[in-house]
Amino acid sequence: MKRLLITITLVLGICCGSALQPASAQPTGTGPITALILYDAPPNDSYSKLGQAYAIMLSNLLGHFDGTVTLKPVDQYTPGMVENYQTIFYVGAYYDNPGVPTAFLSDVTTTQKTIVWFKYNLWQVAWNATYSFTQRYGISFSGLRGLDSSPSSSNPAPGFFDTVIYKNTNLVKYYDFNASTGVARADPDIGVTHVTDATKAQVLVDIKDSKTNEQVPYIIRSGNFWYVADMPFSFIGPRDRYLVLCDMLFSMVNRAGTAGHQALVRLEDVGALVSTSTMKTLTDYLFGLAIPFSIATIPHYRDPLGIYNGGVAQDIPFAQATGLKSALAYASARGAKIVMHGYTHQYNSMRNVNTAVSGDDFEFWNAVANTPVAEDSAQWAGGRLDSGLQELISGGYTPFAWEAPHYQSSPLSIKAVPPRFANTYQRVVYYTSDNPTTLNSAAINRDFSVGQFFPYLIKKDYYGQKVIPENLGNIEYNICNIDPSSCLTYTWQDIYLNAQYALMVQDAVASFFFHPFWLESAVGTPGFADFKSLIQGITQLGYTWADASTF
Repeated sequence: MKRLLITITLVLGICCGSALQPASAQPTGTGPITALILYDAPPNDSYSKLGQAYAIMLSNLLGHFDGTVTLKPVDQYTPGMVENYQTIFYVGAYYDNPGVPTAFLSDVTTTQKTIVWFKYNLWQVAWNATYSFTQRYGISFSGLRGLDSSPSSSNPAPGFFDTVIYKNTNLVKYYDFNASTGVARADPDIGVTHVTDATKAQVLVDIKDSKTNEQVPYIIRSGNFWYVADMPFSFIGPRDRYLVLCDMLFSMVNRAGTAGHQALVRLEDVGALVSTSTMKTLTDYLFGLAIPFSIATIPHYRDPLGIYNGGVAQDIPFAQATGLKSALAYASARGAKIVMHGYTHQYNSMRNVNTAVSGDDFEFWNAVANTPVAEDSAQWAGGRLDSGLQELISGGYTPFAWEAPHYQSSPLSIKAVPPRFANTYQRVVYYTSDNPTTLNSAAINRDFSVGQFFPYLIKKDYYGQKVIPENLGNIEYNICNIDPSSCLTYTWQDIYLNAQYALMVQDAVASFFFHPFWLESAVGTPGFADFKSLIQGITQLGYTWADASTF
């Protein structure tokens, strides 16, 4: 009965602004953007496709703006290519990549187009006297810095530049050390730069080593050139420096955001066995406050192993789901909008991690093997989407958006979505191949998958979807004694804090979801009280509640 919380392990590339404008200039550009994302893709390496994964994430964020985005391995760069775009991003994901063309390095120091460079390989241009990098930009590159010392069981957190300071807020980078294996999960490396000519360059954002309090530039700019010291797509979260990039991207592409911030709320995993009384309670509360809301509806309920039905298999199509239809009718009459949340939200009779019951398991991904399901194809997925749509439409409901079960589908399954739905309302997992069979392996040229949340509307993502964001998470209670798969705790205060952080991003939407079953007496949680506290808290932060179907 839990949603998978997606954590993202990624790196970013290069962004660009306008030609040699002052660092303090405000975005003034209009019209569609044109952007080129160049990424490292060294051949015959287990990390050959990592740069592509980061480039996909960057292209998704650029999907917030109207325009076109082109992705290309940096080794395919040809002289003068930068002149065909307003903004050029370089995803420096591979240390000392020998495939960065000299033509690109030369163009970086001669073009008037905006260049944004992330993390690795800046030394290839900054330390080569041929390019006069420091003379042109007033920026020197000192080198890389990582962990202050090697972690150990006696010193598990030795420190690194882990705290990005932005808009008077500290955003702390993820770090975890497993003393039993000696493995640290982190992305500590940064590129250290300094301003050598303050008439040309300016530090826009700092990063601090929280152990030593040393500060160095995190984002530095000189006219048309930007440098970001690390990879903002690695280990991202709702209070991470990823938000800094999401906000600074407006300046990098020279576009202004809109005034104000909106909020969205969605009731989740609403299927045939939903409690009509809890749905009525939540509906009445939101309707009483004139707050629009969405309902993520599972059209067809299945419990093929009888897990929740005394060992007897149970199958309830929408036409026979009396309680669900009653709850939707009541909510729809009070303004609720319907999202289609999978077809059955489970896969065949397989315990696809949990129980094989609707709402519990994955539908369009084999989560046990971490591969596509055996039947995987756009045609197979399209058939399931069509079946779910038919059941809902026959029952009088046309969903305005799609939401993948547990936010994860295969790339071929995702391709079935845009022809059928104008909107998706979710987080998304992206892949470097349409047939990702070597995930989590050490294979040469192995595939990568990356999960991504968005703080604002994405008009067109890598798969051609319009993505209405969900970026705050959901309230969770540890009820292991009732449900062994539900052992997380995530409080309403956690989500409220996430909403506070989101305010630093232009055009940001504070979007969360809530499971109605937390109101049921059997689970013994303060679900309704916490839900009300969260709604009130987000309102007090100044967000305006919006109807997701109008995005």
